[in-house]
Amino acid sequence: MLTKFETKSNRVKGLSFHPKRPWILASLHSGVIQLWDYRMGTLIDRFDEHEGPVRGVHFHNSQPLFVSGGDDYKIKVWNYKNHRCLFTLLGHLDYIRTVQFHHEYPWIVSASDDQTIRIWNWQSRTCVSVLTGHNHYVMCASFHPKEDLVVSASLDQTVRVWDIGALRKKTVSPADDIMRLTQMNSDLFGGVDAIVKYVLEGHDRGVNWAAFHPTLPLIVSGADDRQVKLWRMNETKAWEVDTLRGHMNNVSSVMFHAKQDIIVSNSEDKSIRVWDATKRTGLQTFRREHDRFWILAVHPEMNLLAAGHDSGMIVFKLERERPAFALSGDSLFYAKDRFLRYYEYSTQRDSQVIPIRRPGTPSLNQSPRTLSYSPTENAVLICSDLDGGSYELYIIPKDSVGRSDVVQDAKRGTGGSAVFIARNRFAVLEKSTSQVLVKNLKNEVVKKSPLPIPTDAIFYAGTGNLLCRSEDKVVIFDLQQRLVLGELQTPFVRYVVWSSDMESVALLSKHTIIIASKKLVLQCTLHETIRVKSGAWDDNGVFIYTTLNHIKYCLPNGDSGIIRTLDVPIYITKVSGNTIFCLDRDGKNKAITINATEYIFKLSLLRKRYDHVMSMIKNSQLCGQAMIAYLQQKGFPEVALHFVEDERIRFNLALESGNISVAVASATQINEKDHWYRLGVEALRQGNSGIVEFAYQQTKNFERLSFLYLITGNLDKLSKLMKIAEVKNNVMGQFHNALYLGDVKERVKILENAGHLPLAYITASVHGLNDIAERLATELGDNVPSLPEGKTPSLLMPPTPIMCGGDWPLLRVMKGIFEGGLESADRGGTVDEEDVEGDWGEELDINVDGMENRDIEDILAAAEAGEEENDEEGGWGLEDLVLPPELDTPKASANARSSVFVTPPQGMPVSQSWSQKSSLAAEQAAAGSFDTAMRLLHRQLGIKNFTPLKSMFLDLFNGSHSYLRAFSSCPVVPLAIERGWSESSSPNVRSPPALVYDFSQLDEKLKSGYKATTTGKFTEALRLFLSILHTIPLVVVETRREVDEVKELIVIVKEYVLGLQMELKRREMKDDPVRQQELAAYFTHCNLQTPHLRLALLSAMGVCYKAKNLATASNFARRLLETSPVDSQAKMARQVVQAAERNMTDETKLNYDFRNPFVVCGSTYVPIYRGQKDVSCPYCTARFVPNQEGNICTVCDLAVIGADASGLLCSPSQVR
Repeated sequence: MLTKFETKSNRVKGLSFHPKRPWILASLHSGVIQLWDYRMGTLIDRFDEHEGPVRGVHFHNSQPLFVSGGDDYKIKVWNYKNHRCLFTLLGHLDYIRTVQFHHEYPWIVSASDDQTIRIWNWQSRTCVSVLTGHNHYVMCASFHPKEDLVVSASLDQTVRVWDIGALRKKTVSPADDIMRLTQMNSDLFGGVDAIVKYVLEGHDRGVNWAAFHPTLPLIVSGADDRQVKLWRMNETKAWEVDTLRGHMNNVSSVMFHAKQDIIVSNSEDKSIRVWDATKRTGLQTFRREHDRFWILAVHPEMNLLAAGHDSGMIVFKLERERPAFALSGDSLFYAKDRFLRYYEYSTQRDSQVIPIRRPGTPSLNQSPRTLSYSPTENAVLICSDLDGGSYELYIIPKDSVGRSDVVQDAKRGTGGSAVFIARNRFAVLEKSTSQVLVKNLKNEVVKKSPLPIPTDAIFYAGTGNLLCRSEDKVVIFDLQQRLVLGELQTPFVRYVVWSSDMESVALLSKHTIIIASKKLVLQCTLHETIRVKSGAWDDNGVFIYTTLNHIKYCLPNGDSGIIRTLDVPIYITKVSGNTIFCLDRDGKNKAITINATEYIFKLSLLRKRYDHVMSMIKNSQLCGQAMIAYLQQKGFPEVALHFVEDERIRFNLALESGNISVAVASATQINEKDHWYRLGVEALRQGNSGIVEFAYQQTKNFERLSFLYLITGNLDKLSKLMKIAEVKNNVMGQFHNALYLGDVKERVKILENAGHLPLAYITASVHGLNDIAERLATELGDNVPSLPEGKTPSLLMPPTPIMCGGDWPLLRVMKGIFEGGLESADRGGTVDEEDVEGDWGEELDINVDGMENRDIEDILAAAEAGEEENDEEGGWGLEDLVLPPELDTPKASANARSSVFVTPPQGMPVSQSWSQKSSLAAEQAAAGSFDTAMRLLHRQLGIKNFTPLKSMFLDLFNGSHSYLRAFSSCPVVPLAIERGWSESSSPNVRSPPALVYDFSQLDEKLKSGYKATTTGKFTEALRLFLSILHTIPLVVVETRREVDEVKELIVIVKEYVLGLQMELKRREMKDDPVRQQELAAYFTHCNLQTPHLRLALLSAMGVCYKAKNLATASNFARRLLETSPVDSQAKMARQVVQAAERNMTDETKLNYDFRNPFVVCGSTYVPIYRGQKDVSCPYCTARFVPNQEGNICTVCDLAVIGADASGLLCSPSQVR
């Protein structure tokens, strides 16, 4: 069973497939009717007007209607488009079990527990016939798909077939009156619309279901006696043909399959059983754990079934419908109806090649699953699921194409999957041992090869190579060299499609498409909400694929889109130009013509084939919001500009592409304040002060204008603005402009006029305008303000602008392909102006073309003239002070057209190029890619605790950059500092970043650590050694020799850290003499420098001697004497040895055996003797007892104990 869709809900009592759409109705025991889309897996609608369980539902086959019947005795007819119940049919006196529309007439048949079957006319909304005769509940009733018959099943243990021919004649409306008279009589004296034709008796218990065969005169029924019975009927009688036994409980529903000779039944024994209708034997059984089955539905057109159970329903198929096929050059081999067939693409000729023997098997799903073809040997491998996976090898006789009567014995074998890997060799997967058998065409094993991963399927991956699939990844395996060539984590891969040049591969999962290179380097991943069915590569390297209802494309960068929709799923075999060749579910070859313009256009943009883009813009009907949005998103607003006529969109695109001339033209057309403001902002960014001024004038934005004149040093216009402010009575604006101009007299005058006499007096006094100050003093009288003592005033003058007047100098760059090409098209080199189609918006382009900074004056003049005419308030409100139209915009030179400024593309930031080139964690941190650095350290050294490294990451980042001050108003300019840079270095080649941590610094730290250890400053020594351990992952060295030194240093430092940690721990444990002795003893087994080892031995000897453990103390004394100590130490050691020889005993037992080699656990500080299991830290190599696995290492405080890691990478020489 292939489950396509599953729901969780209340008990499902009724089901009905929509004949055309991928919908199914489920009626529930709770009274709700659900409408599901089983293809998308979504609930579309729910209808809940019934009270109590709804036992029957049915879709109409052409109208947007369905009917439902429930335990509230009501039959409701619904319109699913309007989401409402149209009407209710009342008449039954008990629960309604089933309802069904007639396929042709406006009838509904209903079966009820009131022991009757009713036929209703849903157009006139009346009951046209009542069929009585059953003497117990009627469990189901249905129309015959072609004839005028109704079959019903009842708990009275019978199945009845009713003839409703008379009812049909009556409906078709009799022509003559005599007929009408007899009809009237029959209506009066008990009608004969429906008569019982046969009563089928044979079940021992109540019958729950009966159904007609779609084409043959057969009936199938299922009953509480747990049997399924098959009946045949002719014109005169009906009889029992056979009984199918197997169900363990009441059979709830039974149906004939629409397409195959199969009977499907389900039961309260929680199983669905599939029976062979011709051999009348069981084929398969599907069981559920806890849910009894109640209802079955068969799709009228497709190979789909649905079953309702206690907690929901399932939609399923019994067999795969995907034809097995293999492509070879211009031809296709595929399996269909027990034949191998051959299809030639060029001639579209289809022929049978050879019959494929199919043994009579007692189960389903035996059709060929995959097909592999060897063109040189003309051999075909066919795999199927027979016997848990088997293959058959056929050699096609040369002359047999077209002659399909030759039957040959195939060479058979078992195996999960089989594919050709060379001309005359094929590989067979042995799942149980996860190895591949390579066989020759005689089916003899030539070679066995174990696979690198547990594999459940193999695919071809080039000569001698296999693509092996496991649950969550795929690998490419070279069978000759037994090497893994590539590996990729993927969802469960179903199909593998190679491009014709074998450079790219598409891996298709249920909902995912992964495009990768031939070495399985990931290029892009696509997710689909509905199932992916098939795919093929076109000639341009675009992957074309199908889902259940679309043909789509996927570009190499992962962009995808829809080419067209599909009514039924298809399986693409080949894409050639604009034609897609495919197989449908019936195994028929089809050729579909598609419009490839959209994806070819996007591909040309992606590959920067701008000549193609140009010709497509000119010649094809590419337009629409989606295309404009795509161009905008991909950074081609200037291309999108040529598709658009709407001024607002043109304005936005022009701003985005920096095309000021088009933006001015659009803003003039739109003429809205917001658009002028945005134009001003963009023009200011480009330094085009003429346009900025024009935009501010349009919106009468005096504050911004005065500031613009200030920073461009245009003092004439600033003084005019001051006069305008005076006329407009804008005192604040007037004062600001006077301040900007540095005009003190004007400022005093403004303050005086505004009534601020004290301020005016102070301003005049401070600036030495004594006559004005005196005049103001007399006016103020006694209120003259006092001036501050001892302060020297300075004149407040505006700063001199860095660049006076004019626009900013622009970089001269050749025109982009799009501007140049499209403008020449507009100007009509070969195209006449009149021939250009109207939808190119050329009116506007021609007016604005070439206007970059040159024709702006004319526009401004015209705009201002227009404004003067139209503005009812009279322009700026002054006759003789209107701002003059002449703007100081530079005149463009004659060749401006050919060398217009196009913004140069932004380069790649240095940090990004560092990040892309390096696989060293230190360089990633210096580039600011902290997350990448952390990922690398985790992968290489198993580091998980990054807290100790945080400050170092920041130091590396800060140390690889310097910052320069530019203008006072500009942000600082970051500069990357490169390692090993010199004057002669090429400016285009980036060296790696300079790093603040150096291997030589670690040497100094090591010496300091040794010194601190010698002087007994253990805490300080431990801090130094730990900082070495924390710095090493972020150190970069140049040579292999230095790499070895770094690794050596890790081991040295690790020994000291472990020893010092134990010594510090010992000093804390004053009250536990045994543990003190043990820790002192273990310290002597750390690999220390000789002076430190002597001190450790001396210490351990002293501790044990004091605790009267003389034997252990003497061992330390002997070891001390072996190190040639100084006299005082040697003397003490000899005394201990002599004392111990008199009494060679230990007072207390220690967990310490110096005869047995051991290492000390870095966390619990207990010995791990040789032969005992341990785990180690992947970075510092400290050893631990097994239960510490997964914790952070206590020695280095960085890595996870026992983690997988690839090893330290600290030099570019390791990467090469």
